[in-house]
Amino acid sequence: MISNNFEKTVDLLHRSMDAALIRRDVIANNLANSEVPNFKRSNVNFESELKRALETEKQRPALDLTLTNPKHIPNWRERDYRDVEPRRVLDYTSTSKNNGNNVDAEQEVMLALENQMMYTLLAQAQTFEFSQINMVLR
Repeated sequence: MISNNFEKTVDLLHRSMDAALIRRDVIANNLANSEVPNFKRSNVNFESELKRALETEKQRPALDLTLTNPKHIPNWRERDYRDVEPRRVLDYTSTSKNNGNNVDAEQEVMLALENQMMYTLLAQAQTFEFSQINMVLR
């Protein structure tokens, strides 16, 4: 039981750190193109999808229907969190400048700082997990 929690925690931390790296690249691309006419900023969606996938593990319906045919549609389907991938989303609906560009450089710098702090926090959490294992093994 402990090893399953450890494996899942480390896997979730690893996936979140990968998403933070992709987010860093997307923010850097947004900043690099902040003055290009008609450029539309992108964003990375990961945490909300991961949260939804993790919640399906806990939300079993009170009545679980039995499927007798493969063509039957189940009333509940657990989603594996390992299938969740970071997804880049283009924000094409907003415009903040007269040239059609929607990148606010100040906001992007704040998002980059927030992303960096999140990455540092995730790395510290992963270090803590491995230090706990080291403590047990001594």
